[in-house]
Order: sequence, then structure tokens, then C-alpha cells
Amino acid sequence: MINRMYKPLLLMASLISFVVILPGCMSEADLLRQQGQPPAYVNGFDDGCHSGKKAGGSWFDQFKKDVNRFGKDKLYSQGWTDGFRQCETEEEAMLRNQRMALEYQKYSEQQRHNKAMESEHFNKEILKGVDTRGLENLKAK
Repeated sequence: MINRMYKPLLLMASLISFVVILPGCMSEADLLRQQGQPPAYVNGFDDGCHSGKKAGGSWFDQFKKDVNRFGKDKLYSQGWTDGFRQCETEEEAMLRNQRMALEYQKYSEQQRHNKAMESEHFNKEILKGVDTRGLENLKAK
């Protein structure tokens, strides 16, 4: 079992690794092209994905939609709609996971604090009524 003290560090290292490795991965547009999707669908998906991420809470993406093309090109509009839905859902899930990790970290810290307070209270209760005056000579100088 991982020591509780190292869990926040492990979480941070995992997030940093994800961010560093992610740019080296193949983009969704590249994957769609490789799967044989038409360029209009791929363009629409890419635009919709940026828009979906923005709608899902991303600070790094902008709404992107070619309105004229969306109304005239069925492949572009289908790609845009698919990209929007998929990326909005993924962004919301990622942000939800980040919030959960932070809440877990706060909970763990509160548990450690409670345990320390409980231990301190227990030690005081044990020593109630015990004459400890003679122990003063044992203190380190």
C-alpha cells in the first residue's frame, strides 16, 4: 500500500506525465483520417471537439463552427455534432475526476488531522490524575 503522504505526489506525477505524453499521441483527426473518414467529417469533428471542450469547461479551447458550412455540408455538420458531444463529455469527466481527486486529498488530510487530535486527547485522558512532576528531569536539554 502506498504511504498516504505520497498519494498527492503520485497524483501530481500522474497528471504531469499525462500532459507531457499526450501531445506526442496521434490526434483524433489523424485517427479519423486513418479510419477513412472524409475530410469534411474530420474538419467538422475537429471544430466540434474544440467547441465541446469549451462547453465542458476547458480554459484552453474556443468555440469553433463554420456556420455556413454546417448548414450546407451534411458530413461537416455530422462531424461537428459528433465531435462536440464526445469532447464535451470527455472534458466534463476529466474535470469531475480532478475535483474528486482534490476532495479525496482534503478528506485524507482531515482524517490525518482527526487521528492526531484523537491521539492527543487519548494521551491526555491517560495521564489525568497521574503526578508527572518527577518526569520534568527527563526532558532533553
